Amino acid sequence: MTQAATTRPRGPVAVHGSRTSFARYVADAQARGVLVVQPRMGFSDPALMRAGLRATRDAAEAVVGTLTIDSYTRVGDELSAVRALNEDHSLNGYPISSLSPHTSRWVLDGVRDPSFPVQVRHGSARPQRIVAALTALGLDATEGGPVSYCLPYGRTPLAESVRNWQQACEFLASLRSTGAEPHLETFGGCMLGQLCPPGLLVALSALEALFFHRAGLRSISLSYAQQTNSEQDVQAIHALRRLAAELLPDTEWHIVLYTYMGLYPRSREGALELLERSAELAVEAGAARLIVKTAAEAHRIPTVAENVEALRVAAAAARDSHRTAVAGARAVPDNPVYTEARALIDAVLGLDADLGRALLTAFAHGYLDVPYCLHPDNAGRSRSCIDESGRLAWSETGSMPLGRVARNAGRLTARGLFDALSFVQSRYDNHFLAPTAAPPRRPRPLAGLSGGTSRR
Repeated sequence: MTQAATTRPRGPVAVHGSRTSFARYVADAQARGVLVVQPRMGFSDPALMRAGLRATRDAAEAVVGTLTIDSYTRVGDELSAVRALNEDHSLNGYPISSLSPHTSRWVLDGVRDPSFPVQVRHGSARPQRIVAALTALGLDATEGGPVSYCLPYGRTPLAESVRNWQQACEFLASLRSTGAEPHLETFGGCMLGQLCPPGLLVALSALEALFFHRAGLRSISLSYAQQTNSEQDVQAIHALRRLAAELLPDTEWHIVLYTYMGLYPRSREGALELLERSAELAVEAGAARLIVKTAAEAHRIPTVAENVEALRVAAAAARDSHRTAVAGARAVPDNPVYTEARALIDAVLGLDADLGRALLTAFAHGYLDVPYCLHPDNAGRSRSCIDESGRLAWSETGSMPLGRVARNAGRLTARGLFDALSFVQSRYDNHFLAPTAAPPRRPRPLAGLSGGTSRR
């Protein structure tokens, strides 16, 4: 593969000692008015993983690389990962703790540098071995959380996940004594990918960020996943930024937006249209980084070329939006998402001085309750729906301390649940799959909805 690194404009290099600072790279790009774009990319073939990183590096002006970890490694089953590798079976990600450090260093050598940081993405409620493996390679950026990488992905008890994440966070925080500044991104703003009202998403993202902070980390990003209504999404991102400023005063933080994580448009045109809307949303609301989706998301794991295309489409849409959008950094008054999230956060923080114990108590009492989540430690009494304006709303709040701040709407039937799950997909596919349908409108500021698969 021919490398064309010199053709990509380079921003300021951010380094702590001999290491790249992930957070400073993002902050420098944001200061220049450039949205950082990032793929979800992971391959078990080291040569393909290296080629994917090299192609990512040259895809846009401000881009960071990703090593997405395979499913066996996420659950601590390295034996199965090694067996698959020995039998030449492809995995759905990079087996960072099963390949030799020598091999992984070769994957990164000459690719990762101060102008191209790399983040490890996984999805594990048992992250200690993954964190140990990535730091042994000189990497110091990863993501997840004790709630968001437990409830949606298995049956690991929440108490065990909290203990595991406490250990992983303390280990990462200990690296600060070496001059590094490890970076940890919450996944709490992406719970289940869809049908979770933004107030709860924002609260979970902020609580996980505070969990990281109390473990000693001072470089944190807070996630939010694009949902069904752009106006509500702007409110959510503003609410998350305000909460970060309130809860993390001595921390370098930024907001990362995920292109819609639910059922993604099946048509190529609809998928790219939705991707462009997410880039515009990021610019409008002041997010610093965007995790993209590809046109292949509804069908299969995307190729390197498809990931590169998504990065370029998103970067171009962000550039166009920067020319017309009002800066998202301005202060905004209270909004319904902030009010709801603050009520949930205050209720949790009032339960126990130890945030880990507070989270366990909150879920045990149903003060935090993720709709349609089947994990045994989730109360499962809350329900959501999409109202007539296209916003996510609560139909049942269970024991959550929301009171009158919740927007009650009708209870979903089985048919209604199916329609809600496919709401965004249908919105973006109908124009391109039905010749007589009216074209989607593209007003400024953002309007319309968001749609993908659950790959982190």
